[in-house]
Amino acid sequence: MSRIEDFTESELWIIKTTLEERYGEATEPMLADTELRLNAYATELTPCPAAYWEHEGCHFIICKTGDSNYRCQFYYRVHQMYGTGVEEYDDLSECIVTLLQVQADFVAPENENA
Repeated sequence: MSRIEDFTESELWIIKTTLEERYGEATEPMLADTELRLNAYATELTPCPAAYWEHEGCHFIICKTGDSNYRCQFYYRVHQMYGTGVEEYDDLSECIVTLLQVQADFVAPENENA
């Protein structure tokens, strides 16, 4: 079982900078390890580095699944998990911007009714 390399300083900079642009303040993602099934047809789990943060009750995670491959999702509770509709990204900037946009679109109807 091969180990995926941790996020590079450049990748962490992309995440932090994008979050600061989105929220207007510095947001430090927590780094963690997770295990993912990288092949939908196999049962083997692969250890993958992850970047995690919370904002206004929403939890976000980006998992690095290869040298330039990323998966992401956001969730509120165990039964409220959402993705972007894209299984895997090969560009971290596109991954995080799309994740933040999908979550913003998700809460937009709530904000209009408030």
